[in-house]
This record gives sequence, C-alpha cells and structure tokens, in this order.
Amino acid sequence: MAVAPKSDTLCFVLNGREVVIEDAPELSLLDLLRDHLGITSPKDGCQPLGQCGCCTVLVDGKPRLSCTMKASLAAGKEVTTLEGLSDETRRQIAECFVQAGGVQCGFCIPGIAVRAHALIEKNACPTRDEIAGELRAHLCRCTGYTKIIDAVESLGKARRGEPCRPATVASTNEKTGSVGTRLARYGGADCVLGEHPYIDDIAIPGSLHAAMRFSDHPRALIKRIDTTAAESLDGVIRVITAKDVPGERHVGLIINDWPIFVAEGEETRCVGDILAAVAAVDERTARRAADLIAVDYEVRTPISSPEEGLQPDAPKIHPGGNLLSRSALVRGDADAAFANSAHVVEGVWQTQRIEHMYLEPEACIAMPVELDADDRAPAHGWRETAAYWSERCKEHGNGNGRPRTQSLAGLHLLSQGQGIFDDRRQCCSVLGWPKERMHVELVTNGGAFGGKEDMSIQAQTALLAYLTGRPVKTVLNRKESLRLHPKRHPVKSHLKLGCDSEGRITALRARIIGDKGAYASVGAKVLERAAGHAAGPYRIPNVDIEALAVYTNNPPCGAMRGFGANQSAFAVEGALDMLAEKVGIDGWEIRSRNILEVGDRFCTGQPLLKPFGLRKTLEAVKDAYRGAKYAGIACGIKNVGIGNGLPEAGRGTITVEPSGRLTIRTGFTEMGQGLFTVLIQTAVTETGLPADRFDVLADTTHAIDCGQTTGSRGTVLGAYGVQLAARKLKADLDAGRKLSDLAGRVYEGEWVCYKTDKFGADVPDPKTHLTYGFATQVVILDDEGRVKKIVAAHDVGRAMNPTLLEGQIEGSLHMGLGYALTEDFPCEDGRPLYEDVKSCGVLRAHHMPELEIILVEEPDPETPYGARGVGEIGLVPTAPAVAGALYAYDRIRRTTLPMKDSPAAKAILGPKHTKQP
Repeated sequence: MAVAPKSDTLCFVLNGREVVIEDAPELSLLDLLRDHLGITSPKDGCQPLGQCGCCTVLVDGKPRLSCTMKASLAAGKEVTTLEGLSDETRRQIAECFVQAGGVQCGFCIPGIAVRAHALIEKNACPTRDEIAGELRAHLCRCTGYTKIIDAVESLGKARRGEPCRPATVASTNEKTGSVGTRLARYGGADCVLGEHPYIDDIAIPGSLHAAMRFSDHPRALIKRIDTTAAESLDGVIRVITAKDVPGERHVGLIINDWPIFVAEGEETRCVGDILAAVAAVDERTARRAADLIAVDYEVRTPISSPEEGLQPDAPKIHPGGNLLSRSALVRGDADAAFANSAHVVEGVWQTQRIEHMYLEPEACIAMPVELDADDRAPAHGWRETAAYWSERCKEHGNGNGRPRTQSLAGLHLLSQGQGIFDDRRQCCSVLGWPKERMHVELVTNGGAFGGKEDMSIQAQTALLAYLTGRPVKTVLNRKESLRLHPKRHPVKSHLKLGCDSEGRITALRARIIGDKGAYASVGAKVLERAAGHAAGPYRIPNVDIEALAVYTNNPPCGAMRGFGANQSAFAVEGALDMLAEKVGIDGWEIRSRNILEVGDRFCTGQPLLKPFGLRKTLEAVKDAYRGAKYAGIACGIKNVGIGNGLPEAGRGTITVEPSGRLTIRTGFTEMGQGLFTVLIQTAVTETGLPADRFDVLADTTHAIDCGQTTGSRGTVLGAYGVQLAARKLKADLDAGRKLSDLAGRVYEGEWVCYKTDKFGADVPDPKTHLTYGFATQVVILDDEGRVKKIVAAHDVGRAMNPTLLEGQIEGSLHMGLGYALTEDFPCEDGRPLYEDVKSCGVLRAHHMPELEIILVEEPDPETPYGARGVGEIGLVPTAPAVAGALYAYDRIRRTTLPMKDSPAAKAILGPKHTKQP
C-alpha cells in the first residue's frame, strides 16, 4: 500500500507499482491515467458525467468510474487497470469476449471487462440476470448485450476450470477461417484489453491540441468574432476563423452547404456551427482559449419545424429556400383503387429525432509531412509518421511559435469517418490542394451507425496543422458531439391504405415530411429512401407517394441505421395492422397475403426477379406469434447499396509484403460491424492461405474509392473487390510462384455495379438497387406489458460469419427497441434539450429481453457468396412490432415514437420519465 501523500504530492499504487506525482494537477483520475501516466485502456466516452462506463477501473479492488473521481482521492489507494492484470487473466478475458462475439467496435469493452473481472472475482457463477444487473453502469451501442453476457458467463467458467468455449462458436470448417465460419473478430483481443488505439489514444510527438468555438444560438447574425483574448493566452499557438480558409469554406457529401466556419456577416444555422478554432500546447489551454473568444450576435428567431419552414413568409435558411428535396412516385391509379376498396384506413405516424450515441466521440489528428518526389504525401502508416515527428522534435524541439516550414507541404490525416476518400476530397477543397498532397488513414472507430459519414472536425484540424506546421489533435467531448453531428430524421407520415374484402392491399397514398435540420448532409437521400420504402415489403399495385426534406434551424439530420426505411416501416406496418382488424384476420395472415414474392414489384417499381427469403422469414416466426398471448409482428425490407442512379463499386487490393504477410486494403470503414474480418475470410476462401497471414487497413494509398460505408454495402461491395484481387493472387500461386517471389506485388480488384435507375425514373422495369435484405420480427410481452422476447428472422443471403452476423442483428434489435420505447433527442427553438448520455434513453443490459435470432439463407446470385447486407435491416421492423404487441395488450393504437406512455416503456424508465418532452 502506498505511503500517505503530502499535501502537494500524490502517491498511490498503480498496477502494482507506487506512483509519486509532485505538484499533482487538479484532474480526474481518468485524465491523470491517460494524459500523464500513459494508461489508455480506460476510455473517455462522456467525462465528467459518469454515464457510459467506458472509464471503469479498479480502486482497492472495486469498480469505479474514473471520470467522476478526482485524482487526489486515489491517494493511498491501489488503482488497477487492465494493463495491471496478470497475463493469464488478460488472456482469459480476451479469449472469452472474442469467442463469444462480445466485442464489436470495442470502445466500451475495456470498461466492461474490468467490471466483469471484478464480478467473477467475487462470484464465479453469476446468473445472466446478475450479470446484466452488474452491467447497469455501462452502455454498449453495438452488441445488444447478449454476447457480452455470454462472454461474462464464459469467463466465470474459465475461472472455475470448466470449458469456456461457447457452443455457438463450434464449426466444422472453423480453422480455415473461410466464408461461413465463425472466425474470431480481427483485432478483437486488442479491443477487449484496451490495446487497440483509437484516435484519442494516439500521442504524436510535438502535437498541438485543438478546441472549437461553437455558436451560442441556432439562428443569429454574426456581427463580430473577437479572438484577441484567446490569442493572448499563454500556450495558444494559433486561432483561426473563416477568413483563414484558403480554399472552399463549404463542404458536404452531396451538396456543399455546410461551412467549416461561419463568417462575420453571416447567419448561424444551428448550435453546432463552428465559429473559430484554437490550437494550443494542451487541450485544457485550447478549451480555455475557445471560451475566451467573444462573439457579437444579432439573435434571430429560429425555424423549429419543417411545417414552419415551408411557410411562404419563412426566412430562408439557405439561398435556395427551405425545401431541400421532393421525392415523388406514382404508379397506377390510387384514387380509383381506394374508391373500389372494401376497407380503407388513414392516419398520421410521427417518429422522433434520435442520437447515434456511438461511444467514441469525434476525433481527428492531422500531421504535416514532406512530399515525395512526385509531390505526393507519402503513404505511411501513422506509427511511421509519429516516428518522423519524434525525430524532428529531437532535432528542432517542439517548435512553439515557429513558422510553418515550406518542406512540410503535405498532410497525413487520421480519420474515424465512414468515408476516407470523401474526407480527403473535402479537406483538400478547404485547403485548395490537389488530393495527392493529403494521405488519409482510417483509425478503426468506436462506433458510427451513419453518424460519422459527414465530416465533423477533420477540415478544421487539417487547416490548423497546415497553418502551424505542427501535428494537431482534436477530440470533442460528449456535449460537443451531441450538438455537432447529424441525427436521425424526425419524420411525419400521413398514410392512406386500402384493401379488398380478403385483405389484399389495393392502394397506398403517402405524404411524408422530414425535418432536415440545418444542413443537407444526405437528407435528400434519406427522404427519398423513406418514399421508396413507404410500401414496405408488400405488393401494392397503386401508389401515390411524396416525401419532402425541409431545412430547419434544428441540429442537422443525416444517415442513421435504417436510413428512412424504419420511419416508413412504422407507418405502413401500423396501417396494415389496422386493415387486418377491419378484415377480421390476424397480423400474420394479412402479411402472408401481401408480402412480395419473386416476380412482384417493389415500391419503386423494380421487379424482384432473383430468389429471396421473405416468406421463409414469415413462416419462421408463425408459431411464436400465434402462440403468444400478447404479440406484435412486422416485416421489413431494406435496400443494400446506395442505388437510385448513383454510381456503385467495390474495390480492394492485396499487397504481398516483404515479410511474407499480406495486407488487404479497402476504402470502407471498420466500425465494429466486423467488415475487416469478413474481408479476411473472403481472401482465405479464394486463396486457401491461413487467416492469420492477413492484415487489413483502410487508407488512400491505392485508388480504391468506394464511397461511404453506408447502405449496408460494406460486406457486399468490399468483398467483391477483395474477392477479385484474391483470385489474381491465387492464379500466381497456382502457377507455382511463392509468396517470397511476389514480394511488393499489389493485386487489384474492382467490380462496378450496373447503372441503377433513379427513384421515380419513367422506365418500364426500373432497377433501383442491387439487392435487398428481408426480415420478419415478433415482439412478445408478458402479463405486465413488458417486452419479454423478440424473435427476429432474417434473410441474410449467406451468413459470412454467423457470430458477427448475429451480433449485428442483436445490436440492431437493441437500437430498434430503444427507438420504439425510450430514445429521443428533442429540441426547443433549435436547441437540444439533452446534453448528456443518460437523457437520450439508450437501453442498458438489464433492460433487454430475450433475443432469438433465426438466420435464413437465400443467396443472391449477383453478390459475393450470395450475401446480403444486414447492417440496417435489423431494426426496420422492430418499432412497429412493438406497437402491435402493445395494441394486443391494452388496445391502444400508438402512432408516435417513442411510446413512452406504454407499460413496456414505464417498466424501463419508471413513471417519472415517461412524459413526452
């Protein structure tokens, strides 16, 4: 035990060794560990709120949230992190989590692993309910908790000396690592033990730290930005505003309407607008300086709803007006069909704004580099660039205040975004550079779910690094993250649905309006997708659909898992239940009479000519639905790939390294979904080489731009590129060449999708998407109205990796259940009402019901191995199935999300928290 500290000295035992810190700064224990002692397994997900659990450590053997504990309170105590556990204990923990599939993005897992270790130390045989209860301090947005609880159970077995390998992992072909086996997640052990470096874990020698100055008002004229006080603060190196941007100031994925800085003389459009950025010697100084930037505003009344934004006298948020897009589709004659229908129902369904709540907040590092002989930024990994800066600091010192040296005319950018090539394009446009001057490298992120498609602080960080000639790191805190990045669109759907006397749907009319928020992001495509999925997976001969995306002064809305399909599913599935009641049949039967079959047309008019397993998913849940007292059912469809006329390609390379290892490169992002693992399995299947021979990374070294990691397209398109590259490698190996003969060789693979048709295209048989995912889900309530069980049957085409696939669906169900019952992100006059993690309503482990996953494999002949993407379809049917189960329970038809007034929500939130804001 450490000696009691003196008043000006902090002494404690860290991982078995005494630590003595003279003149200890006033910090949280988390900051002391990470910033001063180099212990990075505890992660900062919400400091100082203590609401996510990522920072958990052991203090005198008990789990503590290090972000809420002052470092001074560690005096005389023993602090243990994952780094301090024995090698055997660490091996056990990592093995149990990885084998169970209890790690996806991995950001939350080190904290959970610490608590799991402490639990098993005191109770080596806990029940699943006890494990879930112990984890109530922790959030996981990826896994749905089922496989985490499996992992903790396995850890208990390991400590008791029992076989801990979960039965679900067994596979006859597992050792090969080929497609269809349960190959362990690539890099999974490092994620579990906190050894995978996220951007905030990376320290670059000589680095500056940046902070942003955000707008105080959603809509206000910026009269003056005064940076004088910030610039005079000791330790501040540079303050920049709009006037310092050398190139284009506005960026965007589709429309360049989002300024990286709002300039004097312009209006702010939301509270996430950035007015200035500061680079300083440390983060605290940068944040203090940002707070010192004075802004003179003329505050103006914000537009807070899309209906208000469409008023003729509404102020224009953007020069072109407040209507971003209109997506319309008419097939057949809906009016005539309604007139001849036996039953017609009509209603309005409203969905809410949702926060992604990925556990890793936005972060970026930009490092100046010397260009090579071809005026290109060298394609180094970040460790090599860090070593370069280490040597540079030894030669020249940190260089505080030195002017930028002209030799450092390029940048190496570390991004956690969902599209590194888009990041490069947009950052280079801001700098006024050709793309060759910037090398972008993905640092596998701690979750995204669509929320990291748009750039966050990459451009500001890159500009600061260029202007200072120093590496710059920016890390947002949770409050900043909540106000900056786009959310899920709130959508209002006015639906009219008709059927004949036997319950066969005759016509659909949909009028859909979405709150776009302040900037375009991909909102036009989200509302287009809502329109295209307005009919759900049903055969409807007559449709009349219109969807509007409208600018407001609310936080921007963009991509989030489901991308418009789940908003529409809530409406059409609810209307279908209403029709079933009028016809006198149950929810299963009306779906059976109307689901799409081979040869039918999807809502967009695309004929579905390839095999698919929608009916198999419906049959798979029939007994569960009809055998339950209170049950709801819903079907779902979700496009795979962007489609609708946009270009689509899969590209990848395989490089034979001098060491004999093989590096797979992709343009897609690993964000916990297991993409890198699936790409290895693809290469193993094609080459026959062992899985442990391959490494995977995403960077801009090669011309493998595939666009954003969105639309459930990563597996399908990513595997296409790697598959074709691997076949070229295999041809050389089959010709008798050894890997040692092929060192330095790069094998390229490219598959370009046929040209898809635009939404609403006036062609006889439009082909709007490459393929689709299909699902049917049943939600079952207990006698108190609580969600007892969810049965989810999904046509996945081909289960590339069953463990990872199950985890994706379980995580989707967790997100879908929160969407249905507890999650929202309300705003008032453009200002978010929530600024913390807990208020957003994300479910914890003890809130989750039993999940039963049924995998249906109906291969698509046009995709690699027949796979269909599952990243989004998992939550498309969930909310309407919950609504149907609640109606079976209390006969209340609920049409607004979240359903906080329901007994299912009250069981989670308690009566004090069930009022709608």
